Amino acid sequence: MSDREGLIWDAVAGRLEPPPSVVLLGSTFVEVEPGFARMAFEAKEDFYNPAGVVQGGFLAAMLDDTLGPAAASVVGPDQHVTTVELKTTFVRPAKAGKLLGEARVLHRGGTLIFLDGRLTTEGGDLIAVASGTWRIVPAPEPRRKQEAR
Repeated sequence: MSDREGLIWDAVAGRLEPPPSVVLLGSTFVEVEPGFARMAFEAKEDFYNPAGVVQGGFLAAMLDDTLGPAAASVVGPDQHVTTVELKTTFVRPAKAGKLLGEARVLHRGGTLIFLDGRLTTEGGDLIAVASGTWRIVPAPEPRRKQEAR
């Protein structure tokens, strides 16, 4: 993957500083290929709502953080993507632990990318599904990792 150019490929290779949201969600890349992304997340008890399960906003954020890399994997090195719309359907509650996200590009147009994805437990139980639209925009200046001194 390191021979590919662009923000997503730099992030997958670990050359970029992860954004705080990625750190909060415990996001890690499992697999990213053009049009596909698989991510792992660490749901924490800190994410629980009053019912004692992961609050839906965190699950939606995990899906956003899965569909985004899939979208980014189909744009050029001078392009980036931003979420326009994300529809999330919650299937069952989630507890603290590892969750897995998977997303696929359904269609890439000139300025928009359409995707779908799913979030499961490590055991394969479906937690939530999502569909979304991402806009193709100019790439921002990347947050490169600082060299160790």
